[in-house]
Amino acid sequence: MILVTGGTGLVGCHLLYSLVKENKKVRALYRKNSKTESVRKVFSYYSKDYKKLFDKIEWVEGDINDITSLDVAFKNINEIYHCAAFISFSNQDLNAMKKINVEGTANMINSAIDKKINKFCYVSTIAAVGERKNIMIDEECKWNENNNPYSKTKHDAELEVWRGISEGLNAVIVNPGVIIGSGFWKRGSGAFITQISRGINYYPPGSTGFICVKDVVKIMRDLMDKNIFSERFLLVSENWTQKDFIFSVCNHLNLKTPQKKASKSLMILALILDAVRSFFLNKRRRLSSAIIESSHSKNKYSNKKITSALDYKFIEIEKSIKETCKNYKLN
Repeated sequence: MILVTGGTGLVGCHLLYSLVKENKKVRALYRKNSKTESVRKVFSYYSKDYKKLFDKIEWVEGDINDITSLDVAFKNINEIYHCAAFISFSNQDLNAMKKINVEGTANMINSAIDKKINKFCYVSTIAAVGERKNIMIDEECKWNENNNPYSKTKHDAELEVWRGISEGLNAVIVNPGVIIGSGFWKRGSGAFITQISRGINYYPPGSTGFICVKDVVKIMRDLMDKNIFSERFLLVSENWTQKDFIFSVCNHLNLKTPQKKASKSLMILALILDAVRSFFLNKRRRLSSAIIESSHSKNKYSNKKITSALDYKFIEIEKSIKETCKNYKLN
């Protein structure tokens, strides 16, 4: 039986569909406040029989920070896909990210070793990979500290996986770029699409790596099926500027494109105004210095290692954006 954590998230949802459609026995760990309705919605994008497929999943309520619930979730499990994570670029959430991303992953690794799990796949992020200015980033780049709290916690979580590997666990790490996929319009790239749909006047000047969620899922499964362990792989289909991404979304949503570049000084001013708004209205801050740095970073990522390991051909990002925007309009 296969255990999936983070099953109500973007990667987890699409992974669950990929598994159950092939009649794999799947158990999904979910927290009390998580909504499984999002999984049904994602399944409906793929199949008319989505309700029947959804019912194949064995849902277990629990938490990766609750060892007792992990003991229940791990019963009769052979393989694990650890997709659960807390994603935020705000230092306000640092402690929560340490608890879930780092301590939670440590708990998963310890339980996997204790229960003698055969295979373990950990979903990290390109944010946890070191950067090299003006040079293509690959798996060999050394980690360098930055002001991104999410990057830090995911890097530390990877160290827990490497610890597990050193103790004999068959594990592999994947580092996806910005994941394009349907079903989540308030988180990740889906939130970006939602924001664009409401109209934006400026575009950030940065660039980064993008990948379709279907590719992420297929690569994870291929790595596990081929028993490729003790490695990490960058998962990036194409390197795009954020401007090109925004313009593509606008094109598929029939919207006007923004014509002004958001300079760093302009975003710093917005950061200050956001802090004032947060203070006087007692509302959560929307911007952070990490977001500003990320939106202005011009990074390019290599996919040579994964392409070579699996002889893999990626889905074009333009095609992925088109499909995702189509589903967004249906919602």
